[in-house]
Amino acid sequence: MFRRREAVPFAFVAEADRFRSNVTPPPRERPSVSQLAGRSLVGLTVVAGLVGSLLFGLPALAADQSPAHTQQSEASDGR
Repeated sequence: MFRRREAVPFAFVAEADRFRSNVTPPPRERPSVSQLAGRSLVGLTVVAGLVGSLLFGLPALAADQSPAHTQQSEASDGR
């Protein structure tokens, strides 16, 4: 459709490391006390959930326990 007649200079990409910006970014805002408390509460909740699932899941995964008593139906008695 529309064609550029001049060549597009891509030399600036190769020389980009030579050009440094003299504009410094603004300083980062420090999180408030409530933000820090909220982040730590979320982190503790996640850790507590993982520990709780591990504590409840390990007995179910233990294969060395035998059942206390076996249930037999009357049909398997052979009477």
